[in-house]
Amino acid sequence: MSAVKHREAPGPVTELQQVVNLLGGNRVLRQAPANTIDAHQLLLAGLPETALRHLVDKLLVLAKTESLEKAVGMSLRTFQRLKDTPAKHLSVEQSGRAWKFAEILAKATAVFGSQREAELWLERPAVGLNQERPIDLLQTPAGVELVEAFLRRLEYGVYA
Repeated sequence: MSAVKHREAPGPVTELQQVVNLLGGNRVLRQAPANTIDAHQLLLAGLPETALRHLVDKLLVLAKTESLEKAVGMSLRTFQRLKDTPAKHLSVEQSGRAWKFAEILAKATAVFGSQREAELWLERPAVGLNQERPIDLLQTPAGVELVEAFLRRLEYGVYA
């Protein structure tokens, strides 16, 4: 009788893992945060600029537009300058904004079932957000809170 090795199926991907993947995973971040305290420390040190580049390059629908620039808190010109200095790290504010955008994209992907649908949702006016486009609301902490609350309502089937 031969012993059969059973490999455990990986558990569901956590929201933290989804955010890390959007930012390039271990390859880009060097050491992916295991929890939110680790993520906090990573953001304080500044994300590598390649994390933001990875995030933007992985977008399926959203283009490098003014709306996206406002959401991540960086102009296209600044973003292009960063490409010339790949060893550079983002500021704490830029890191936080990039992380938050990745969090919202991960949550919207979970709610809508695909990243493509999530990105389309970010660009469309939303009834539950007073006809504002979610991407436009990501410019301020108050707007981010509105988008996150609306995504939670959508997740639980409350559309108004």
